Amino acid sequence: MIARRTVLKGAVAVGAGLAAQGCAGDAEPPSPPVQDAAGHLVWRNWSGQLHSYPAERVAPASEEAVADLLRKAPAPIRPVGAGHSFSALVPTDGTLVTLDGLTGVIAHDARGLRATVRAGTRLGDLGPALAAIGQEMPNLPDVNKQSLAGALSTATHGTGRAFKALHGDVLAFRIATPAGGLVDCDATRNPELFQAARVGLGAFGVLTQVTLQNAALARVKKRVEPRPLADILDAWPALAAAHRNVEFFAIPFTGIGATITLDEVTEAVRPRGPDEDAGTLMELKRLRDWTSRMPFVRRWIAEKVLAPNFEPTEAVDEGWKLLSNERPIRFNEMEYHVPFEAQVPALRAVVAAIEAHCPDVFFPVEARVIAADDAWLSPFYGRLSGSIAVHAYYKDEFRVLFDLVEPIFRRYDGRPHWGKMHSLKAADLAALYPKFEDARRVRASVDPAGRMLNAYLREVFGA
Repeated sequence: MIARRTVLKGAVAVGAGLAAQGCAGDAEPPSPPVQDAAGHLVWRNWSGQLHSYPAERVAPASEEAVADLLRKAPAPIRPVGAGHSFSALVPTDGTLVTLDGLTGVIAHDARGLRATVRAGTRLGDLGPALAAIGQEMPNLPDVNKQSLAGALSTATHGTGRAFKALHGDVLAFRIATPAGGLVDCDATRNPELFQAARVGLGAFGVLTQVTLQNAALARVKKRVEPRPLADILDAWPALAAAHRNVEFFAIPFTGIGATITLDEVTEAVRPRGPDEDAGTLMELKRLRDWTSRMPFVRRWIAEKVLAPNFEPTEAVDEGWKLLSNERPIRFNEMEYHVPFEAQVPALRAVVAAIEAHCPDVFFPVEARVIAADDAWLSPFYGRLSGSIAVHAYYKDEFRVLFDLVEPIFRRYDGRPHWGKMHSLKAADLAALYPKFEDARRVRASVDPAGRMLNAYLREVFGA
């Protein structure tokens, strides 16, 4: 087996000999001042493109403390998990709330495979904690650094035709609201708030604990297989039906993609080796730098050097160890969810638009499949969905790229990922979400003074 990075380094060397020198993406974006005029320290999101200067930062250590601060702290009050969202959910000049003091498993039901978890628990910590009691979350997202509350509130998802997004496995939760203290919600207790705030954008209050329907620990085989992109697109409906978990990446300007499949097996454990994705991505960047003025050279290198030498890789382990990945290289992201039957046409249009107008793009485009659910603000409400995620290196200009692809997503009836960039306002969202007006009504009832709403959320809810 030839290491992917070795092949890519050779391809970069070929590109250096054939094409012009590199282009964009070598300058660190300017940083905002560490303090504002009032002496408040800056907060920045993970990619660095969002910032604000909260007047107060609080880390409550109990549910009662959360409820108390929602009544008294300076507004807007915004909860923050890992700060991984690219949409402006968090920025505030009022109060920034972290739930890092509310973590861990509270109780579990071994027979029913259920667990009640404090909402500030990070997904990466929840995996081993649940494994210790013989359970695992049925599915996990590509990144596991988020808090449980943040992942649920933004409809964070994994992939698999039979798997809902993370909030689809929520049986109950407790939420602190500005108007009602601590409120317990499930399908029968406060059912409207349950349906509205399962994907709540942190706009209904602050989740404090969540009861999850989990699954028994399962061993899976993860296979990463490079393939011609045209073949993947043709086979995608069959691939989605054939595998427990499946997604693929499309690499613009190469004609190459890669499928990632996970299926349950009884084979012996074969742990995955050291992560190579970050190194591979940087080699793709260098290939871009050498060939951005001559994109056809990039495709020639991909077809003649990369494709013949890439080999599949496999690992076998418990699912929670293989579903998520390390993503240390910063980027900005736009992701929309379209009806599954529209996913391939939409993706073809996205790749064609990138290749026609954005030669600087080197990040792969990610495609996944997510089951339908009934949470009112879920992008997957009432329909099997295919997601398409477009990324831009954090040093590159992303707005032009996202302005290019967002109309394509809209044309295919796309709903945006709540944690990713989009330009939609309340009127747009009301047309996409059948229960949007109901969610707005419930939100206003638990937060009549709008204490949870920053400028971005006022646009989202038309407040």
